[in-house]
Amino acid sequence: MAKAQAKATSFEDTLKELENIVSKLEVGNLPLDEALTEFEKGVKLAKQGQVQLQKAEQRIQILLNESSEAPLTDFTDSEN
Repeated sequence: MAKAQAKATSFEDTLKELENIVSKLEVGNLPLDEALTEFEKGVKLAKQGQVQLQKAEQRIQILLNESSEAPLTDFTDSEN
């Protein structure tokens, strides 16, 4: 596993990198192979961002649980 993948990337960093890729692709001056590589990176980053948002939503749902008598439990990340 690469060092960059071992360290969790923040949602904001993921979004910033995705925005950079979109900007590069919008200009339209990349060779086809490079554009495809950037597009693939963008798809992976979009999926990563979506997972990060889903985890945040789960944490919020736990905190806002409708039952005031429910015990509070720590959020556990099932992917790690």
